[in-house]
Amino acid sequence: MYKRIVLKLSGEAISSSAGNFDNDIIAGIVEQIKKIIEQGTQVTLVIGGGNFWRGRSANPAMDRTKADQIGMLATVMNAIYVADFIRQKGGDATVMTPIKIGTVTEEFSKDLAEKYLAEKKVLIFAAGIGHPFFSTDTVTALRACELSADAILFAKNIDGVYDKDPAVYPDAKKFDEIPCKDIVEKNLKVIDIAAANLCYEQKIPVVLFGLAEENGIVRAANGEKIGTVVTV
Repeated sequence: MYKRIVLKLSGEAISSSAGNFDNDIIAGIVEQIKKIIEQGTQVTLVIGGGNFWRGRSANPAMDRTKADQIGMLATVMNAIYVADFIRQKGGDATVMTPIKIGTVTEEFSKDLAEKYLAEKKVLIFAAGIGHPFFSTDTVTALRACELSADAILFAKNIDGVYDKDPAVYPDAKKFDEIPCKDIVEKNLKVIDIAAANLCYEQKIPVVLFGLAEENGIVRAANGEKIGTVVTV
């Protein structure tokens, strides 16, 4: 069982075709988070913003910096929603951002984060690193390094890492385990290259698994062989 994890979700993972949020999916995620906290694991969370905003897809001529700033704000909206969902289910969560957003979030501080984790709070890191040109994968790896996390868990819409797109190629091979450097060298595009490099340099293992797996978050947090383990 890992003692401290960073759980990464995409914005699409918590949404449905009917709206920006799927409460049934979020409830399932929150229940699993509560279970692993009860088991003694400290949980931090990063959520993408793709259910609200996908880069410059709405306007290809848009300035990249401005588009990324909107994306950062999209992650804040998701973080606030999920934090309140955790509250509704009897838990405690705090949204931390690298930029000041009045009284809406708390500014990230390692010391404060350590204090909250000791109090069994769920920390949700939003607004990326506060600058454009960096993905939510990157801030996931960065916070894991800063807080000396035991592992990063990527709950995805696919059940692991394949040598090619399984939706296109029926003969795609799934890796049970793969070295972090191979993700970069083979350009597998399962996580951001900057994030992969950070994990490799700081020796933080990564587990990529399907969010649809029954109790997948609990199982991954307990160290069960699930999805693909990216070794360092």
